Amino acid sequence: MSPIRIFVVGRSGQVAQAIVAAADGRADLSLHCVGRPDADLAAPDQLLSALDAHRPDVILNAAAYTAVDKAESEPDLADAINHIGPKRLAEWSGAAGIPLIHMSTDCVFDGTKTGGYVETDPPSPISVYGRTKADGETAVAAATHKHLIARVCWVHSPFAGSFPKIMLTLAKDRETLSVVGDQWGRPTHASDLADGLLTMATRCLQPDFADWGIYHLAGAGETNRADMAKAIFEDSAAQRGPVADVVPISTDDYGAAAARPLNARLDSPRAKAVFGWTPVPWRHRLTDTVNSLLDGELSS
Repeated sequence: MSPIRIFVVGRSGQVAQAIVAAADGRADLSLHCVGRPDADLAAPDQLLSALDAHRPDVILNAAAYTAVDKAESEPDLADAINHIGPKRLAEWSGAAGIPLIHMSTDCVFDGTKTGGYVETDPPSPISVYGRTKADGETAVAAATHKHLIARVCWVHSPFAGSFPKIMLTLAKDRETLSVVGDQWGRPTHASDLADGLLTMATRCLQPDFADWGIYHLAGAGETNRADMAKAIFEDSAAQRGPVADVVPISTDDYGAAAARPLNARLDSPRAKAVFGWTPVPWRHRLTDTVNSLLDGELSS
């Protein structure tokens, strides 16, 4: 049997790198990853030409404009990458009859709900980033029936600029760090997301598959940013790595350019029911990330 050909949009982000790592050695999968400057959602014509040439079995869009604060001053660029580019990608997908898996975010919500958000909760973004991602979701769903939208929350990994890497890097030069303590979420390891996304990519090709739509992929349990930072330094201290005292502050006092949802909790029962994806406890997986960073990747 020929391997499933997955066209991955994105190459340098946390999830894209985790997807490549998860697919390594799997004879049933063949990945083709594209990213800037060779392919760019902000200028999708070249990307669509690559799709014309490759004709994959599944498209997995792991690329996005993720600079949440910077998006406030670059709304057109954020919209091009998070909304218009995915729309063009979905139009190509719909015309070709090829499934599209599109990644989204907890930031499509305003964070005012009590308890975890489920897939049927209506988006209500409070930032440019959140609005462009919500618009991207709507455009993808309208352009192709064969779509799977995977919302994720507080992704971490040894790759790229993850929160643990930022905390450990800052702790090299600072004894104390102020971290918001009123933002709550479900930290999720990128490798667990990669496993879920690759499972989606294989299952959605089955002839009887009909469960298209939105899914939440988020870790088990919950924490706030300040307590997550404290956990990072607990793990780092155990490995004699960088440590800092964490001072919890409010989001208002932190004064970021973009508003964040204070409640970023995503519930993931649909992903478990349809794809058998079981969330992993966030605390255990955070230790994995910290240990990997301290083993050498922190300096890269």
